[in-house]
Formats: sequence, C-alpha cells, structure tokens
Amino acid sequence: MDEKLEREFRALLPRLRRFACGLTGSTADGDDLLQATCERAIRNIDKWEPGTRLDSWLFRIARNLHLNDMRAQGVRSRHLSTLETQEGGKEVDGARALESRMTLAKVRGFVQRLPEEQRAVLLLFCVEGLSYRETSAVLGIPVGTVTSRLGRARLALRDFMREPAHKGMEPGDSEAGVSEAGEPERSERDEAAR
Repeated sequence: MDEKLEREFRALLPRLRRFACGLTGSTADGDDLLQATCERAIRNIDKWEPGTRLDSWLFRIARNLHLNDMRAQGVRSRHLSTLETQEGGKEVDGARALESRMTLAKVRGFVQRLPEEQRAVLLLFCVEGLSYRETSAVLGIPVGTVTSRLGRARLALRDFMREPAHKGMEPGDSEAGVSEAGEPERSERDEAAR
C-alpha cells in the first residue's frame, strides 16, 4: 500500500469505527468488526479500484462482514454498551451531562431496534453523511430503496420515541394491562367476550 493510500485509510478509521459500532450495537463488537474490516481490506487492497471512493469500499466490507457474522450466529440484535465519552478536563454541568447521556443511550437503543437494513441506511446517510447515491452504492441497492428504508427508519424512530416507557419503571407505576394493585385490567374486548 502506498503512503498516500495509507494516510487516506488511516483518516477513515474513526468514521469506519463509528459505523461498525452502530451496526453491532456495542463498542467491543464494533472494534472487532473494524479490525476484521481492516484485515480484509489490506489483504484485498488490489481489488480496490483507484479513483473510486475508498470510504464506500470500506463501509461495504464492514457491512458484508457484519451480515456474515449475523447469519453465522443467528443473532438479530445485540445489547448496546455505552460508548465512553471523553470529558477533556472541562467543567461540566452534571445534570445536563447526565440527561445528554441518557438521551443518547435511549436513541442508540431505538436505533438498535431497527431492522438491520434500515439501521445500515440510517447510519450511512444520517451519521456518516453519505448521499443517497453513495449509500446506494455501498449497500448495493437502488436509490429508491435507500429512500424508502430511510423513511421507514425515521418513522420507526419517531414511533419509538412516542412509546410510553415500560422498562425501568418506578415501583407503583402502572404497566399496560396491570392495575395498581397488580391485578389484570380488563380490556373492552375482554368485557365484550363476557
């Protein structure tokens, strides 16, 4: 690999890592995917066509490796670990920082709930800033499919954000179908069936 290509490759590593962590849902698995992607790219660098986008080629390798791993393990989703943030010695408003971390964790959780094909489109387009055409090329799908998957992903995220929170409920909170006393609530359908 020549020096210029190596510099370009190294410059893409943070974006590639962010994409890998977004696909896998965890930092550790994302780092493993990043390493596998780099190994595959270096081993097959002769297959990359100079003059084409190196980032698109690397994103495609990462996505294909991720899909292969998902098929091999039969896993459709994974738990998201909190990515470490660096404070850099700045003064931080504790309440605002906590709220920001909680919101970020919630959004990451919502993204992980998306089907893999919608998650990949959302990450490439919204997080990595690729165009519709570039996202289409990376994923090997038509531009129209990119737009429809992106639209479905955005609608799903909106719906997730509107859901009442059931996990992490405080004691005494009423969950759907259960009264404050812990007894099943009767729905209109149940009453009609009686």
